[in-house]
Amino acid sequence: MFKRAGGLTAAALVGSVALTQTGTASAAVTASQRFDLTDGSDEWFREILLNETRILQSFAFDNTNKHLYTAQLVQGARVLPGETQAYTGTERAMNGDLCITRLDWQGYIIGRMYLKGFGHGVAIGVEPSGNSAYVWTESDSVPDSENNGYGTKIARFEFANGAVLQPDSSQVTRYTPVAGSDHNTVTIDPVTSRIAHRHRINGTWKYSLYDLAAFKAGTFTPLATITQPAVLTGPTFQGYASMGQYLYTIDGDAYTYDVEGNQTRTSNTYVTSIDWNTGTVFERRPSNAGQSLFYREPESLAIQIPDTATPTVARLHLGFGSEESLTQTDKKASFYYKDLLV
Repeated sequence: MFKRAGGLTAAALVGSVALTQTGTASAAVTASQRFDLTDGSDEWFREILLNETRILQSFAFDNTNKHLYTAQLVQGARVLPGETQAYTGTERAMNGDLCITRLDWQGYIIGRMYLKGFGHGVAIGVEPSGNSAYVWTESDSVPDSENNGYGTKIARFEFANGAVLQPDSSQVTRYTPVAGSDHNTVTIDPVTSRIAHRHRINGTWKYSLYDLAAFKAGTFTPLATITQPAVLTGPTFQGYASMGQYLYTIDGDAYTYDVEGNQTRTSNTYVTSIDWNTGTVFERRPSNAGQSLFYREPESLAIQIPDTATPTVARLHLGFGSEESLTQTDKKASFYYKDLLV
């Protein structure tokens, strides 16, 4: 039975600002407006429940069917179809076992599926198809030095409620855009139908931007490739999104508390915009979205188009994970957005 995600408040899908794109002859990526990161963040959902009790890792929108997809690591003790034993949360993280939850835009859970051996879920992409969608994730997970699994390839598969997939399942198409890379993830720009690929090669973090149709066909000729800016070295990277000429990233850590529940860390969440054509940081701003959430850990970014009849009207969503208290630690998810384009 489908269930309501619980405890949500939702802002009306109004008030976004149109994206205007102007071409330039010399740029590899067509010039566009960018989100003004000084714009305040509006609440969309606050503290909704997802399928698993673990933290939100990333999310993406099917703007055609008005669905929200989220990625989490599979919770400890859950026995999936075909399994004969329970695994701990640590074992799930090491193996790279993910849960993809599908929700409608009222916050009801309307499906879930599981991915075994795919990765950590730092970013996902969603490609609408009819009344469903194809999901893009990392795959072929390999544990890092901290025993967290991360993908060495990219995967595409149609969402199927209740399915349990492995990287070599027949439903999965795998891609290797950069041989020898690790920590592979992708996100989709729904405005321009492009796909952004983050990866690490020879110890260096890179981002490449591709035409989505070409990428699906196995043609890995990037429109742009940039090295991760130095300002993102050090902070805890939490996810990214791409729209038009700009790449957006989010970084920061969860709040911490002493044994009496007093907060000992304030917000260090930052959102950064980066020009695909130059690789330079255009803007980097702190975010206080959802600052009253307990625990509050930033968890990825995604682009929402509230009305596909006006596809150049868009929002940059920020995701956060939270807890009820020090003793009630099942995770909840919250979403806030910026919609001022300049």
